[in-house]
Amino acid sequence: MTSEEARPGLAPGARSPVGTMFAALYGELAPHPWRNPDADPDAYLLFYDRSLAMSWLDDIGGVLRKTAWGIEERPVGAAGLWGMNDAGQAHPRAASEASLAAWFQVGVEAVPGDRPLPVQPFLRCAGDAVARIGTLQLRAVQVLLPVQGLDPGSRPEYAQIPSVRTARWFGGGDPRSRTPVRVTLDSGQAASFLSAASEMRDRMSGLDQDVFVCESQSLADHHPLAMTTPFDDRLWNGPPLHRVTFHGTLTEWSLDALGWLGGFLADLGARHGVTTPLLLTASRA
Repeated sequence: MTSEEARPGLAPGARSPVGTMFAALYGELAPHPWRNPDADPDAYLLFYDRSLAMSWLDDIGGVLRKTAWGIEERPVGAAGLWGMNDAGQAHPRAASEASLAAWFQVGVEAVPGDRPLPVQPFLRCAGDAVARIGTLQLRAVQVLLPVQGLDPGSRPEYAQIPSVRTARWFGGGDPRSRTPVRVTLDSGQAASFLSAASEMRDRMSGLDQDVFVCESQSLADHHPLAMTTPFDDRLWNGPPLHRVTFHGTLTEWSLDALGWLGGFLADLGARHGVTTPLLLTASRA
């Protein structure tokens, strides 16, 4: 149930998203031997069903009903974190050598001032969908972060960097799970991001979290994936042009921790004046 072009579009009465969030998971995917790809739900349906089950799917729409006063539209569905757009395993824009396992695209709804972008549940949902297809040896992740949908001015004092409030979830984990990672952020055509990135790096060390400990940053040592995107440049300010890579240690190599990291870096970017989407590319160092 996938296509070469994304399937945006809003039902009557639906809310308008503030930006697009896209995730591409790379690695070796071994399909389950019992799975029938011609009959079982595909990545799109699996992600949709999981989003709906977890109350993450925003499916507010409207239906027309005849009343004594004429025809009126009444809302149906429920509010959530994102509206479904598209998903699949193969993608016509993916680099042939990149080992793309699956990709997912949603429209993100407005984020409350004391919450981060929902990157963590987004990647968790993507991981759950892929786990129904097969066993994934995750090598790298790319996520488009709609930072422009964040408003630092609306954030209360207790949640200036909202993702830090949830860092405690990762406390008490197995120290052996800590993983050196390379994390690249690209702002496309927005060159001003390079100065903001230095401020973000300085800010990281002063925050009460050790989910991601940044040790250095570079303008050159990027993962090859960071130079490409598996989606159309019209979704952001592409093509990839201005990027910074952070080297550090992540509490664990998991979609849960990578999702937290995406929300954290989006929070930092918005706090330091970034108003354009950022493309995150993360891999083991």
